[in-house]
Amino acid sequence: MTTAAQRKRSIQVIDPQDGSVVDEVPRNDAADMKRAIDRADAARDRARRMPVHERMRVLYDASDYVDQHRGEFADTLVREGVKTINEARAEVARAVMTLRLSAEETRRIVGNTIAFDQRPGSENRFGYSRRIPVGLIGAITPFNDPLNLVAHKVGPAIAGGNTVIVKPHEATPLSALKLLEAFQAAGIADGIFQVITGYGHDAGDALAVDERVRMISFTGGRATGEKIMQRAGLKKFGMELGSNSPTIIMSDADLEQAIPAVLGGAIAAAGQNCLHVQRLLLHEAIYDKARDEFVAAMGRVRYGNKYAEDMDMGPLIDEAAADRVEKAVANAVRDGARVLVGGRRDGNYYAPTVLEDVPENHPMVKDEIFGPVTSLHRFRTEDEAIAIANGVDYGLHAGVFTRDVDTAFRISDALECGGVMINDSSDYRLDAAPFGGVKGSGIGREGVGYVLNEMTEPKVYCFNIRFPQGWT
Repeated sequence: MTTAAQRKRSIQVIDPQDGSVVDEVPRNDAADMKRAIDRADAARDRARRMPVHERMRVLYDASDYVDQHRGEFADTLVREGVKTINEARAEVARAVMTLRLSAEETRRIVGNTIAFDQRPGSENRFGYSRRIPVGLIGAITPFNDPLNLVAHKVGPAIAGGNTVIVKPHEATPLSALKLLEAFQAAGIADGIFQVITGYGHDAGDALAVDERVRMISFTGGRATGEKIMQRAGLKKFGMELGSNSPTIIMSDADLEQAIPAVLGGAIAAAGQNCLHVQRLLLHEAIYDKARDEFVAAMGRVRYGNKYAEDMDMGPLIDEAAADRVEKAVANAVRDGARVLVGGRRDGNYYAPTVLEDVPENHPMVKDEIFGPVTSLHRFRTEDEAIAIANGVDYGLHAGVFTRDVDTAFRISDALECGGVMINDSSDYRLDAAPFGGVKGSGIGREGVGYVLNEMTEPKVYCFNIRFPQGWT
């Protein structure tokens, strides 16, 4: 039996579907995190000196372990989180690919020769640059992709010769611990990769502020990200802070292609997704038809038992999240919005919801809802669509549907965001591509090769050669 004292030192992992206890993990505090940082700091030289072929072997072996235990990883994802079994299987497959990409990118950490003799008086100098590890990296990860987003931080960190400590979201720590198991099976040396479970205000804060941690890679809410940057001091940052992504459907778009793609982007992870299609912009010429088809599609979404093979959408992460979405929709309706479908809460579930006539300056338009709610917006001209899409302090991904390549180029260039998906919803992401945003959506880029560049630094080596007298 778990005692009261033990409960104070542990965190219960709760299945958001039914409130059952999945497992318990240690409630590590600042002192525990400091001890982990001590271990990681002591292992820095070992990580730095690990040859490229050994880094590659560890990453390939860890990816193979995940691949060989796909069922266990998917089950862990479903039990602790918000994803359906099919969404979980897809995330496991992506994590395998992310680790393999990390292994492949390890061999491409290269420097450059430098022409020092471009400066008069430096004729006897030559040299080069090489990329060296940043050192100790702190990774703070969210609940919505608790395996692949950890892999996106750990894989490049190890590929670059760093040590890394992961502080996973307290609601979904089991997937990160399961990934640690894969690296331990691959023979990772002690201290190079650790997972420390705990709360952000305690263990997470201790990780962020420690001077020995040379980079913080954070995925989560904007307010938390800003607090971390204010507290952490002088170090490198990678910050992915969410969005309220727009998808634009032009009058010439193929609705048979557009509606299913937008639907998937609207309900993935029950809308708890930084690339969630929150704002759907429809040209006035096709507004009624596109609206009716999208509303009908959202009304057919099956949500409920996330373990069922035929389920489309699972629950929100907890009651507080469901309550927040419910209140946000109620506030929008109070201020003039109309619910076209959904708008119902059942425990931790919130029905896929479409809103119309939301005031343009309403929080439902300006902020991130992080739930399965999409608002519709009518536009007449290309410039108007661009103005609506850009009229928020976010800019992660956007989607554009059109058959005209010139239109696609013009709109894509004008949109203020980190990525534009043409004839796809904002929700599409390739793990090898640079991923990140502008404005309030964060700084830096993920995507294995790109974040690997951030997790290493150029170091210059210059040789001043004294040549024999008379040498030419």
